[in-house]
Amino acid sequence: MSAERLGGSFDLLAAWQPGGVFVDHEGIGVATGPGRWVAAQEAIAALADAPEGAVASGALPFEGSGSLLIGDSQVRRSDPFVTARIGKPVAPTLVTGVIPAEAFRQAALATVPPSSFYEGAVAEASRRVRAGELRKVVLARTIEVDAERELDPRRLAHRLRAVDPHAYTFIAPAGDGALVGASPELLVSRHGVEVRANPLAGSAARAGDPATDRANAERLGASAKDREEHAVVVEAVAATLQPLCESLTWDPEPVLQETPNVWHLSTRFRGRLREPAPTALDLARALHPTPAVGGAPSNAALATIAQLEGFDRGAYAGPVGWVDADGNGDWAIALRCARLNGDRATLYAGAGIVGASDPAAELEETERKFGAFLDALRWG
Repeated sequence: MSAERLGGSFDLLAAWQPGGVFVDHEGIGVATGPGRWVAAQEAIAALADAPEGAVASGALPFEGSGSLLIGDSQVRRSDPFVTARIGKPVAPTLVTGVIPAEAFRQAALATVPPSSFYEGAVAEASRRVRAGELRKVVLARTIEVDAERELDPRRLAHRLRAVDPHAYTFIAPAGDGALVGASPELLVSRHGVEVRANPLAGSAARAGDPATDRANAERLGASAKDREEHAVVVEAVAATLQPLCESLTWDPEPVLQETPNVWHLSTRFRGRLREPAPTALDLARALHPTPAVGGAPSNAALATIAQLEGFDRGAYAGPVGWVDADGNGDWAIALRCARLNGDRATLYAGAGIVGASDPAAELEETERKFGAFLDALRWG
């Protein structure tokens, strides 16, 4: 892809240095080199002693407080509140026919949990929801693949950004490797006293045929199962943000948001914070984990995840983004991502489980998400 087409995103990605952080949404974000790590809860205080314009950025773990990086070299572009595209009938970039699912499984060195175990976990989680133990839980899977070449985080991010220029594309240090992804979901954005959030929950596959694609979207919008899954998330976000805001509005009904491979149900929140306004990082920590990535009630969902999922999520489904010394910043949720380490990549995908969930359908949703990312990994 040309520099002209990538625009500000190309500038940010070109400025990123290994060991640093890159977070971009349509050319709006930050890129840093290596620097000093600070505990997340101390980030704002640490920025007070940093050079003017510095930011603290990175990917926080799904569980625990984590650390953020204040990079030695930084490039920042800020033009807040670019609106994500909602429901536009554009042609999807489908990959399910490019690489067969069998090829994905042959490439996998390890799958946690295996397909049959995942379906069993979904069935058990759905039973618990029907029994009233919880309303929703998100269960994820991983696959580890051997790329047979050294994986380049910058090249993969470039590819992901090209496939979906409306996503929140990111590179962040993760252990001995790097977490690279392109998330469709804004957790929270705060600039001055203005705040926005855009939770997603409920999904359907895209199709190459426009009529089929539109039918899939309409079925999603009418699906009682998916609307329940989405409503749980909207209620939680509203309950967290309302006490912090002078005013807060959101879509009265979920709207359709498209990505190149998936339709989502989306609700857009907009508000004005009470003074003194909490920082973007404070807001991210207050909201996380939303039921879009954890479940509800949160404690019961997290306990179910620990019992049924079978792996440590690390930074997968945690907040990824940046905050400056004034408390402004943007935080997405680390979805559609993989942890790269040499020639190996560990991919993550999850699905929201409610009482009406079908184990085979939820497995298929995770396979579809793996497939989209593996296509980018092959070419990236």
